Amino acid sequence: MAVQSASARLRMILRHEDIIGTGADDWPLTAKVNVDHTVDFTAGTGANQFDINYMQERTVGDGANDDIDLAGVLSDAFGSTITAAEICALVILNEQEDGTANTTNLTIGAGSNPFQTIFAAGTTKTIGPIRPGGAFVLCSPAAAAWAVTAGTADILRIANSAGAANTYQIAIWARTA
Repeated sequence: MAVQSASARLRMILRHEDIIGTGADDWPLTAKVNVDHTVDFTAGTGANQFDINYMQERTVGDGANDDIDLAGVLSDAFGSTITAAEICALVILNEQEDGTANTTNLTIGAGSNPFQTIFAAGTTKTIGPIRPGGAFVLCSPAAAAWAVTAGTADILRIANSAGAANTYQIAIWARTA
């Protein structure tokens, strides 16, 4: 079932401040960097829109893969099967929802029938490692986001390094057309 009325906000904030002083009587030198970027989505299949979403906490075994089929296998929060034609936003958090720390790294990509339109041609088809407590965020509000091709390019692989099982969080905003 497509979303009838929805909105989502993806906000990324990076704030950094350096303060340097050479002694008690020196004026401190300050350097600041602020990045605050917000992308708002509404319901639909055009620019700045999504009509299906998937948000879940998932577990991948020790040294194993979690192959996520983006076209026709996942269910939304209401139990309806979703089939993505385009991915508008993808967020992977290498931490559990309750704050329990993971101890292993995650890598995104590779596998059979991989969703790989997020990778540049001629590059290694993986992203990572995403270390414990780390995050991966991908967002395209454009009218043409990252294509999913059912049966040939629709598997998003989340690979776990060896050492322990890993429970991570994933959010996908997508379009059916």
